[in-house]
Amino acid sequence: MAFCSACGADTGGAAFCPKCGAAQGGAAAPSAAAASPTAGIQENVAGLLCYIFGWISGLIFLLIDKRPFVKFHAAQSIAFNIAIFAIYVAFGIVSFVLTMITSMLHFPVGFLMVFLWPIIGVGVLIAWIYLMYKAYNNEKYKLPIIGNMVENMVR
Repeated sequence: MAFCSACGADTGGAAFCPKCGAAQGGAAAPSAAAASPTAGIQENVAGLLCYIFGWISGLIFLLIDKRPFVKFHAAQSIAFNIAIFAIYVAFGIVSFVLTMITSMLHFPVGFLMVFLWPIIGVGVLIAWIYLMYKAYNNEKYKLPIIGNMVENMVR
């Protein structure tokens, strides 16, 4: 017994559903099932979305989408966020060490590093927006160090 793929009514093997009129064919159902979950999203929009929620959206698109452009931006989003985390940790360690050293000398200069945190944050924000802009314009923009590593990784 055959059932309609659109409404579920019994078709009795007919080419069209007697209830809703939908075409019934063996080729139509598998192509819809084989489609990628992100097939309806244009490549440039998917590239932009890779960056929108940081490494989380990058990981989701890296695992789900198979298009090379989207995979590149997804992997670059993950690598970009790892690099940002490493920069923040290194900057925190340098700030702490400078604060400890200069406080022993009774000339506290290390606390002035606190004023550099917002500058780094603004730089990261500008880079993040720039990467999203480039992805939306269908450009495969590679970050200086990360880009080549990512490109080799997603091949």
